[in-house]
Amino acid sequence: MELEKRIQSVIAETIRPALQGHGGDIDFVSFDAGSGLLKVLLKGACGTCPFAQETLRVQVEKVLKEEFPEISAVERA
Repeated sequence: MELEKRIQSVIAETIRPALQGHGGDIDFVSFDAGSGLLKVLLKGACGTCPFAQETLRVQVEKVLKEEFPEISAVERA
């Protein structure tokens, strides 16, 4: 399975349910294999939460970087 599809699968199966449990959601936007930059869109409660950057760092970036060493950073789109 190509890398982007694998990343999208982990987002859908692991990260999205955790965020949805708090009224939020996440969408994959893009992945640049050259720089390792992954862009995601936080939606719902996560899109407007004052702790969204912490959620991005702890619940999204940490999980994805552990699973995919190709990812150097995760940013909001």
